[in-house]
Amino acid sequence: MTRPARALAGLLAATALVLAGCGADTPAPAAGGDPTGTVTVFAAASLTESFTALGRRFEADHPGTTVTFNFAGSSALATQITQGAPADVFASAAPRNMATVTDAGHAAGTPAVFARNQLVIAVPEGNPQRVVGLADLTRPGLKVALCAAQVPCGAAATTALDAAGVRLTPVTLEQDVKGALAKVKLGEVDAALVYRTDARSADLDVDGVEFPESARAVNDCPIVVLADAPNPNAARAFVELVRSAPGRAALTDAGFQPPSGS
Repeated sequence: MTRPARALAGLLAATALVLAGCGADTPAPAAGGDPTGTVTVFAAASLTESFTALGRRFEADHPGTTVTFNFAGSSALATQITQGAPADVFASAAPRNMATVTDAGHAAGTPAVFARNQLVIAVPEGNPQRVVGLADLTRPGLKVALCAAQVPCGAAATTALDAAGVRLTPVTLEQDVKGALAKVKLGEVDAALVYRTDARSADLDVDGVEFPESARAVNDCPIVVLADAPNPNAARAFVELVRSAPGRAALTDAGFQPPSGS
């Protein structure tokens, strides 16, 4: 090898070492294989207990991963995503709020329905007001909490009340189902329309009263990997867990119903 050729070879080797050293500090995300790193999941408030448990399972199944949750009303989460909030996965309590995200081009693929949820009337433990149906919520002096109309539990409540021909004026409109449930737990209202799963999660403090009109207002819960996911590999793995047999078992235990046709 001539002297100029040896010099050029040395320069190329040195350049390769420098580039390799830079890459060691900031590795590119793996295109496949075992998930690593942090996966950020934006999920409806009604999924808090079940998804928290699934997050722990995911971390145990995939050492080196961390699941970070942002639980809130689905409408608020959809707004955050469309305004650029970084997230890997979106799980909504209803298709309408998922459509806000997909219509804006923020979904990587087609959302999949992974569970269904249904309303009950949450009342303090022991049901001191003897509430047995929606019509009872119109009694004079009885204080009721509902979710705001743009929130899935609020939209479902409107559908159920319309089906029953009941008109009532709530004392508060909450931004997510946990807010409505908290009003009952704190004794600030006599009843609230919440999801069956939320009433079950607070069964030491509240009772859930079933009512027939809730069958007219069952919400499908869709999930999707987001188009700008910082960690798409882990995002896909988390969605797979939610839709797997163990994931469905965890959701069923929490009171969710399986997707239609499954």
